[in-house]
Amino acid sequence: MDLFSTKIVYASLDSFIGKVDRMIINPLILFLFALAVAYFLYGVLEFFLNQENDEKKTTGKSHMLWGVIGITIMLGVWTILGIITNTLGISGQINPEQGTVDLR
Repeated sequence: MDLFSTKIVYASLDSFIGKVDRMIINPLILFLFALAVAYFLYGVLEFFLNQENDEKKTTGKSHMLWGVIGITIMLGVWTILGIITNTLGISGQINPEQGTVDLR
């Protein structure tokens, strides 16, 4: 077994990047996306339940705005990561034991 084989290094690096994306980044983006949606819905409830109080309506509008901004940012991050992984072909089959990388 050649320990300095570039095939194994590339395979393990691609495997590591794929696992980080799949196990850490995607769940984090989903959590932040859910948090932004919850913040938006909290703003909607605050806006509609406090129709007589202008100050509460204003804070509800602010929460809705920041919720939409958060949703937009999370969708943008997810799109950019998808473009990067598809461009680099990281989502293919990787077998470090055989030293093969089957990229799309």
